[in-house]
Amino acid sequence: MGGAGMTARFGSRRAPADIGDSGIDEGPDPRRASRRAGLLLTLTFVAIALAAVLALIPMPYAVMSPGPVTNTLGLLDGTQIIEVKDQPREASGGQLFFTTVQVHGGPGQRVTVYDLLAAKLDGTQAIYPEEEIFPKNATRQQVRDENAAEMEGSQQVAAAVAERALGKDVQTRIEVASTLDGSPAAAVLKTGDVLVSVDGKPATSPAAVRAAVRGRKAGDTIAFVVRRSGTEIPVSVTAVDRQGVPSVGVYMRVAYTLPVGISIHAGAVGGPSAGMMFALGIYDVLTPGELTGGKSIAGTGTIADDGSVGAIGGIQQKLAGAKAGGAAYFLAPADNCDEVVGHVPAGLQVVKVENFPQALGAVRAIASGTAGSLPTCTR
Repeated sequence: MGGAGMTARFGSRRAPADIGDSGIDEGPDPRRASRRAGLLLTLTFVAIALAAVLALIPMPYAVMSPGPVTNTLGLLDGTQIIEVKDQPREASGGQLFFTTVQVHGGPGQRVTVYDLLAAKLDGTQAIYPEEEIFPKNATRQQVRDENAAEMEGSQQVAAAVAERALGKDVQTRIEVASTLDGSPAAAVLKTGDVLVSVDGKPATSPAAVRAAVRGRKAGDTIAFVVRRSGTEIPVSVTAVDRQGVPSVGVYMRVAYTLPVGISIHAGAVGGPSAGMMFALGIYDVLTPGELTGGKSIAGTGTIADDGSVGAIGGIQQKLAGAKAGGAAYFLAPADNCDEVVGHVPAGLQVVKVENFPQALGAVRAIASGTAGSLPTCTR
C-alpha cells in the first residue's frame, strides 16, 4: 500500500530533468536570447567601425602592379607614336612594346590595409615602402612633373642613339635644366642657357661641367660662358659647399640637334624606362622594311647617350604586363637580371641586353628565327 502510494506521488510529480522552473520545457528564455542578440549586434557594429577605420588609415607603402603595353610602331589616340618630319610612315605588322607599371600610393593617394592585403594575394603585385618610390615631401604634381621631364629626356636620347646608329651626325649641347632655389647659379643662369665653357674648359658633357666645378673649392668664383638667345655671355658664379662638395646649384640636361626631326607622342606615361624601346622604334621607322619580322617584342630599360641600357623598377610587373599584352619576347636590362630569374611568365622568352647594339641585334635575331641562341638572365 505504502509502496503504491509512493509510486503514485512520484508519478504525479515532474522528473528532475523536467522541472518547470528551469524553463527548458517551456522554450528559450526571451531575456537570454535578447542578451545574445544585443551582444551580436554590438560586435557587428564594432567590426563595421573597425573596418571603416582601417579603410581610412593611410599606410606608408606603395603598391606596384602590371600596366598596359604600348606599341611604339603603332598609334595612340589616332596619332602615330613616332612621327618623322616630312616622311610618311609605312604600316608595320610587328610590335615593339614599351611596358609600364601602375603605382597606387604616394602623395595624395595613400594605400590602406585592404590594398596591401589585396596585393599580397595577387602574385603580380609588389609592395614597396613609399620612400623607395617617391621623393620625400614631394607633392603629386611634382612627381608628375619629374616623370614627364624624365620621359621627354629619354625620348631625345633615344632619337640621338638611333640616328647615330644609322651613321648620322648628331650634335649635342649642355643646357641648364633648372637651378636650385637660393643657389648662386639661380641669380645668373636661366633655364635653357647653353653651357659653352666652365673656367675656360669646354662644357662637352654634364660630367665635364661637374669635374670643372669640383676642381675648385667653396668660395671660389667660377667663370662660365653661356649662349643665350644666340649670344655668348660671360657670367661668374661663386661655389658653395654642399655636403662637402663644391657646388653652384645648377641642374643640367643634354640637348640634341638631330639630322632627322623626330616627334614622340606617348600620352601620359612618365619616367625614363621606355628609352631603349623608343630607340628601337625610331631605328625601325627610319629604315626600310620591318625590323621585327612581324614578331611581338616587348622590353624596358633606360637609354644613355653612349647607348648603354640601364636598370629600371618594376621589372616583374612589366614581365607580367608584357605577357598579358601578347608579347612573345622581352628585352631586359642586364642589371635587372637578379629580379628576372624565377619570375618569367610561361611562354615569354627574356633576352638580356646591356646596350643598344645588343638590343638591335636581339631584335634582328628574333626576326630571323634564331632567338634561341640569345643571352638570357641565366646564361
